[in-house]
Amino acid sequence: MTSVFRHPRSALPAVALLAVALTVGCGHGTPDGTSAPAATATTAVTAAARPTDAAFKELEKHFGARLGVYAVDTGSGREVAYHADERFAFASTIKSLAVGALLREATDEELDKVVTYRQEDVLKWAPITSQHVATGMKVRDLAAAAIEYSDNTAANLVMAELGGPEAVQRTLRDLGDPTTNVNRTEPTLNEATPGDPRDTSTPRVFAADLRRYVLGDVLTEDRRRLLTDWLIGNTTGAPYIRAGVPADWKIGDKTGNAGYGTRNDVAVAWPSGGRSPVVIVVLSDRGKPDATSDDALIAEATKAVVTALG
Repeated sequence: MTSVFRHPRSALPAVALLAVALTVGCGHGTPDGTSAPAATATTAVTAAARPTDAAFKELEKHFGARLGVYAVDTGSGREVAYHADERFAFASTIKSLAVGALLREATDEELDKVVTYRQEDVLKWAPITSQHVATGMKVRDLAAAAIEYSDNTAANLVMAELGGPEAVQRTLRDLGDPTTNVNRTEPTLNEATPGDPRDTSTPRVFAADLRRYVLGDVLTEDRRRLLTDWLIGNTTGAPYIRAGVPADWKIGDKTGNAGYGTRNDVAVAWPSGGRSPVVIVVLSDRGKPDATSDDALIAEATKAVVTALG
């Protein structure tokens, strides 16, 4: 559990109103489907900000939340952005990027290494690792558990294999992300205290990172397929982005929830009919320590995004 991988290469009724407004309120961005600037906005998006803002403000008012949204159709370059450059606690969505870093850094032999751990290492939410204390688990199986079941113990063990949260952040910096801060492990990364920049990112930057890992050339084809399959196999996402897209879309996502009513989902969606993938990031919080989240906010925001992108 102390090894550090080396890179093998150098290197509602309200929703109907929102849909009308958002149809006007999306812009155009970079049309390529592989990589995107981490924190840039086109003139078209800026010009469209007013109707987009008005639409998502209705959702914020309805659900009593702060909402951050960034979505891009990687084929057309059309974008939807709202509070896209504000910081939000990412909660367990970071597991998608941590596993991406693992798949970038680890050799096949390292992925097949068995990691042992003790009962006292097992956290409260550990549906998979709690079953394998006696035998340990392969690193690749820990990665799968972290994404598909959001297993917190698995996520911590993956980060430990990489060298800790700072190693995940360092990988993101290497990929051109100057924004995302990865500072703590589960469960303390979920404190989500307003104004604390630790364990935060922005919707736009997080979307760019997810896009690089799933759709770009950061990973080899077989590693991209692994990550994609795990995201598609996620068992925690049914009420969120998956509930907001058409039923015939294929979705790979990673959810997260934390203090202060934080509720998030990040996804790559493959529309039917051979259309290019859509990257969708929806982050939210409520500003009070004991606030509860309303899962429907993520689904309704996603429905509005889908309508806006057309």
